[in-house]
Parts: sequence; C-alpha cells; structure tokens
Amino acid sequence: MKPQFPFLLMDVSNSWTKWCPSNARILGKRRSMPTPRLDASALRKIRSAFPGAYLVVSSVVPARTALIRKIWPAKRLHVVSHRSPLGIGIRYPKPQSIGADRLVNAVAATRLHSCPCVVIDFGTAVTFDIVSAKEEYLGGVIAPGLDSMRDYLHERTALLPKIELKEPRCIVAQSTVEAMRAGAVVGYRGLVQAIYQAIQKELKAPRLTAIATGGHAPLISGKMRPRPILDRDLTLQGLRFIAQNLKQIP
Repeated sequence: MKPQFPFLLMDVSNSWTKWCPSNARILGKRRSMPTPRLDASALRKIRSAFPGAYLVVSSVVPARTALIRKIWPAKRLHVVSHRSPLGIGIRYPKPQSIGADRLVNAVAATRLHSCPCVVIDFGTAVTFDIVSAKEEYLGGVIAPGLDSMRDYLHERTALLPKIELKEPRCIVAQSTVEAMRAGAVVGYRGLVQAIYQAIQKELKAPRLTAIATGGHAPLISGKMRPRPILDRDLTLQGLRFIAQNLKQIP
C-alpha cells in the first residue's frame, strides 16, 4: 500500500523552490525549480498534481508568497511565520523580522539533532542560526553566498572568468582558474569556519552541534573541523514537523 500524504511542503528561497508531499513520518518525492519560474501557471500545475493537499510553505520571496496566497485555497494553506506552532522558543527582539526558512531550519535542528546547535545554510546568502540548549532560537549571522562572491569577481574584472566551483587541486595555483577556485573554496571555508568558532566562543559552548544544509554544503563543510552534520532536507523536515503541530489537520 502506498503511503498517504495529506501535506504538501514548499520551501521558496531566492534561487530555488523545493516541494514534496509529506505525512507525519516521512517525506515523499522531492521536486524543485528555479524560483523565478514559480509563476501562476506552475503553481496551478502543482496544485492539480496534489489535489486536496494542505500546503505548508516557507517563503523568503514576498512576491511569490502573495502569488501562492492567490492560487491556493486559504483554508488549506499555512504560511510559516514566527506565529506558527514551531515547538521551540524564540529569544529575539523582533521575531517578525526572522526569515521563515531560518525558523524552519531551527525547528528541524531541534527535533533531529542535539542542542545547542548552529544551522549553516548555504543558499544565496550563507546564514548561521543558533538554537540554545533550552531549545530557544537566539539569532545568527548572515554573510554573502559563495555564488555571489564568485560572480562578483567575474562581473567586476575584465580578465577573470566565471569558474565552476569545486575543490582546488592545490593552494599554490598555476592557472587563473585554479587560483580563483582556491581563493573561493578554501577562502570561503575559512570564513565559515571562523564564524562558527566565534559563535562557539561567544556562547561558551564547547559542544556546539553544527548542521550544514543548502547547495554548497557538501563542498564547503566536508573539510571543516569539526565536520558539520550534512542534512540536505533540513528545511523540508522542519516544515514536516510544523505541519504536525497545526490544529487544522486535513
């Protein structure tokens, strides 16, 4: 017998939108598309593919959020915010200003991993979100994303090409491409490592669990020390836990 999926979970980031059906226990097949392509037609196709599904969405793109509210029936839609049934505390002066994806990641980290913890999400920006040992969201750090840093070099210089991001063969490079790759990958890893260590020092938390997610998480986190836990589905898992807490169960 095939599992029943009453929920549809959707994560709308600046670059990509991911969605999948879900029940209380598992995630179904994951799908994705570039967020700029998530128009009314695409949303109607998604809705027709999951008739009757209760949509739980995390969005950091206001225009797409408004479009989703227009296409999806209000009685079968929950847009995540600080007022959602998160199951964690928030110790932050203006909780309404926290990105929904950051809250969702904190929920998943709390349910799936040990606290205190920091979630490192490698998206359009790289974000660091900290959850205390008391399972309270404390805040975090936002830094430029790796793609943005790479593209800036290419766009702002006449002779530097746009490179493919992968582990460099060596640090002392003997070509422009390898030199850029070493600077981007190794340098970015150092940035992430330094921020993690600064958070750890400020919290006075020798055992601070690090969870990495997002597109460049495997590339950057693999050689960090300590090595973060890699969780590609962290945001969708967080949406699954929030869906379980909703009173309007389908």
